[in-house]
Amino acid sequence: MLADALEHLVRGVVDHPDDVVVRDKQLRRGSVLEVRVHPDDLGKVIGRGGRTATAFRTVISALAGDGGTRIDFVDVDRTGRR
Repeated sequence: MLADALEHLVRGVVDHPDDVVVRDKQLRRGSVLEVRVHPDDLGKVIGRGGRTATAFRTVISALAGDGGTRIDFVDVDRTGRR
């Protein structure tokens, strides 16, 4: 559910919404949502001074409740996915 919500939010911000992929990874220290975007959109997703990324993290942490979810933003290669 959190991955779907984050993907919907990120797709609304970027110029290449088809390149947005959100994966939920379960690690020992908790859940990590990995967001992959087109290289040209990485700046939009992070925002000036990290404000947009912080806003995404705030919304997702409010939805997650006590679970505590980390979000990592990654760009994708033009030739394929990393």
